[in-house]
Amino acid sequence: QVQLVESGGGLVQAGGSLRLACVGSGFTSDDYSIGWFRQAPGKERERVSCISHRDGGTYYSHSVKGRFTMSRDNGKNTAYLQMNNLNPDDTADYYCAADRRAFCWVEAALYDYWGQGIQVTVSS
Repeated sequence: QVQLVESGGGLVQAGGSLRLACVGSGFTSDDYSIGWFRQAPGKERERVSCISHRDGGTYYSHSVKGRFTMSRDNGKNTAYLQMNNLNPDDTADYYCAADRRAFCWVEAALYDYWGQGIQVTVSS
């Protein structure tokens, strides 16, 4: 059974940093693409970052590029999202997702597995 579990969220002041982790089990993460998404109240779920197994590329949304860094440790079946210079617009529930076809889809519906999500709140 595939499971993804996020950790590392919480409350931080604007300008601060957080590091999210996503631990996978029940599959071999180096065969999958892993994405980070976020969903703010009243908004659609948006892709923040993704590492593609197919081409090895790392993708970022416009809003986080230069501030967030995604990495993965396949030996630990873990993906990370280092978030720096956070601002109140980054407040959302953050989710990791895995795609067994190893693509980095923009559309959330195309991912096969999801974590339960973790809250990130940035105060001004």
